[in-house]
Amino acid sequence: MTLTTRFAPSPTGYLHVGGARTALYSWLYAKKNGGNFILRIEDTDLERSTQASVDAIMDGMTWLKLEWTHGPYFQTKCFDRYKEVIEQLLASGDAYRCYSTAEEVDVMREEAKAKGGIEKYNGLWRDRTDHPADKPFVIRFKNPLAGDVVIKDMVKGDITISNEQLDDLIIARSDGTPTYNLTVVVDDWDMKVSHVVRGDDHISNTPKQINILTALGADIPEYAHIPMILGDDGKRLSKRHGAVGVMQYRDDGYLPEALLNYLVRLGWSHGDQEIFSREEMIELFDLKDCNRAASGFNTDKLIWVNQHYMKTMDPEYVAEHLAWHMKEQGIDTTNGPALSEVVKIQADRVKTLKEMAQISRYFYEDFTELDAKAVKKHLRPVVKEPMMLVKEKLAALTDWSPEPIHAAINDTAVELELGMGKVGMPLRVAATGGGNSPSLDITLALLDQKKVLERIDQALVVVEARIAAS
Repeated sequence: MTLTTRFAPSPTGYLHVGGARTALYSWLYAKKNGGNFILRIEDTDLERSTQASVDAIMDGMTWLKLEWTHGPYFQTKCFDRYKEVIEQLLASGDAYRCYSTAEEVDVMREEAKAKGGIEKYNGLWRDRTDHPADKPFVIRFKNPLAGDVVIKDMVKGDITISNEQLDDLIIARSDGTPTYNLTVVVDDWDMKVSHVVRGDDHISNTPKQINILTALGADIPEYAHIPMILGDDGKRLSKRHGAVGVMQYRDDGYLPEALLNYLVRLGWSHGDQEIFSREEMIELFDLKDCNRAASGFNTDKLIWVNQHYMKTMDPEYVAEHLAWHMKEQGIDTTNGPALSEVVKIQADRVKTLKEMAQISRYFYEDFTELDAKAVKKHLRPVVKEPMMLVKEKLAALTDWSPEPIHAAINDTAVELELGMGKVGMPLRVAATGGGNSPSLDITLALLDQKKVLERIDQALVVVEARIAAS
């Protein structure tokens, strides 16, 4: 049988990083073993499921390039199949109609608790045949009363649960709709899922699902329960820790490769290696090497990984992602240097692509005012002469490239017997609007020559005003 894994999110919100890591581990295990990876949307919660959430899940998976081989499947399209299996379980005696009300079940649980027992439904209707004709009912699975369920977990090792601890769980509500544990079982069975990779918050569901699969005569898949992700305060990762939705990381300026690389290491390791290409992840990943304990999310580490990818990936590729941020910030890059050239000189100066876009605006747009602090510090009356002379030398250049530009700046400093900074810093403020930029000769070379000369003139107006004021 072909190895088959699945990722089965509920469309009740965004694709969060915990889900993305589960999807990644499931995807990697299938890819490593030449298997199938199924995307299944578990949308039976009709009140909370939304199309916007479906779109968010699909967008996140697509952005991370976690391609599925089958799907997406939607559980709401399979209600007839679930009904068929429920009828099968009723016919075989593995399920029964329960007419107890929710309030009556609450009383049963409280009574069990008072006697020091396990809080669960007491099986009142388990073997009864005196069914009332006009009373609503749910359908419960007839869980075995004795014995153990052993989960041979690929991450946590063997987990043994006594059947005495398990309830006769509801598999169909009073309106006939199936419940989670029933739909998951049927889907995994029908889709021939061989390995279920999911968060360890599902461990309590697994013995129930194994018992249902056994009653149906279905093969039992292998299980791998991945520990949760914690925030830096040791509590379960949530909105209070910052961005937790995958697409928020895109919006904040992270590359998908950086987020994937960070997530794969958040609960799995291969020696001391930190950076993994997609191909290396597929080759080296194994579920048995996943950590048994929860992992803590560290934004500083993610930033470090993101910086690595911005600096080392093909600038043309990074520029494709930078273009999205430029557009988001309303920066028209039609006129100006190629974005790949901007990536080359800005990548080691920023933490994110969003930041890269923010500090690169001057390459594509004129500015109406200069940074006040930079003006006060660098556009003082004494810079008028060097500014005018460097403008003259830059205007005379017929080769607008870094080497001649550097020579013009250097010659100005030598001629006036000034340090390079006395010429370079006011020129930087004039050309970029502020006091920070990459190497000045490279920065100017990416700007249009005529544009640089116009900006020097604008800066000289500011200098003249300060001279007049003094």
